[in-house]
Amino acid sequence: MSVTPFHDLPLADRKRSWDGAAAEKRVRRWAHAQDAPNGKYREAHVWYDRDKKDEFTGYKLLIADVIDGELTVVPRGVMAAAAVMQGSRGGVDLPEADITRVKNHLAKYYKKMGDEAPWE
Repeated sequence: MSVTPFHDLPLADRKRSWDGAAAEKRVRRWAHAQDAPNGKYREAHVWYDRDKKDEFTGYKLLIADVIDGELTVVPRGVMAAAAVMQGSRGGVDLPEADITRVKNHLAKYYKKMGDEAPWE
């Protein structure tokens, strides 16, 4: 199990809507990961299962989209991931050891947005 390293990706405009399914398709295309995930695809997610790194189902908490050809974190994607970490939409099944690291990763983007993470 693993938390993706924080890459300090650029932030989209806060008003930009979030459509995770559409973002997923664009990220796959951008990363050239149509058949299997790769390192570029991984950067768009906060967490992945190392034992399933070659399977799309091994990736969770997508927070980025491709905007003007660049992988960009979408604030509403961060907020959606944070809500899931707090139990929204049924929560997320992650190893206990990774939960704090995932929250810390998301909190860095909240700080970049000028906000405080909801759990702080």
